Amino acid sequence: MANSLGLPYNLVHISSTNTAKVPNTSASAASSTTDLNGAAALNAVAKIKLNLEKFIKKKYKIYNQEAIYKDQYIIFGNRQFEFKSIIQEAYLNRISLSSSGFYSTPKINFDKKKFRGRPFYYFCYGAAVSEVTIDTLTGENILERVDILHDAGKPINPALELGQIEGGFVQGQGWLTIEELNWKSNGQITTFSPSTYKIPAVSDIPKKFNVEIFKDGINKEKVVNKAKTTGEPPLMLAMSVFYAIKDAVASVGNYQLAPELNAPATPERILMSINKIKNGR
Repeated sequence: MANSLGLPYNLVHISSTNTAKVPNTSASAASSTTDLNGAAALNAVAKIKLNLEKFIKKKYKIYNQEAIYKDQYIIFGNRQFEFKSIIQEAYLNRISLSSSGFYSTPKINFDKKKFRGRPFYYFCYGAAVSEVTIDTLTGENILERVDILHDAGKPINPALELGQIEGGFVQGQGWLTIEELNWKSNGQITTFSPSTYKIPAVSDIPKKFNVEIFKDGINKEKVVNKAKTTGEPPLMLAMSVFYAIKDAVASVGNYQLAPELNAPATPERILMSINKIKNGR
């Protein structure tokens, strides 16, 4: 929004919201906040800019010139207006400077019966290489090193994206290696809280953790800043950990047999898989 108005970020204030202010907004889930709310904010800004430009053109007799918002100025060809001053002038002339915006993701369609369509607006891509060490006597494993290259489009905040990539990967690592679910015979789940359900800790992260954002990434679709969502997609990069473990187990049998190993690859399951390989199964 600041970029659209040619203003520094510190001049834009974002307040908390609720359904009293925006009654039919979507939840900030599935990493959709920037795409949905950001685009809705830009839609509202566009309406304000239209009112402002009409006022400036009419009062200062400017024709056939498109407005450029840059460095706290609104520029029409060789004429420029200080943003703060022209906003005050527009206010005194009773020009509407408030607006609400709305955005609905376009191009989305899916036929459940034919199982065809386009359920997603765009896709994120990433590559990960994981190196693991397994103990063939206990089934324990250590994640020695991970290298990730992830496509975040043109990121708005690269530092935030890096954190999302790292966090998503570690979450996926837990999903595929330690987060084992158990149920009673009556269907009641027994692993229902951190006291019974094991999640990754600081000691579980890779010893060497190299993460980079793909520098030439750009979103071809019309989204805010040409960025791409980063919350959930990196979770899938952790599959490299699971398959690295499976490859390590296969090495016990000199890669002559494909290991039987189901996720999550807990030490117990790894050890059982190793023993099967040793027994030629």
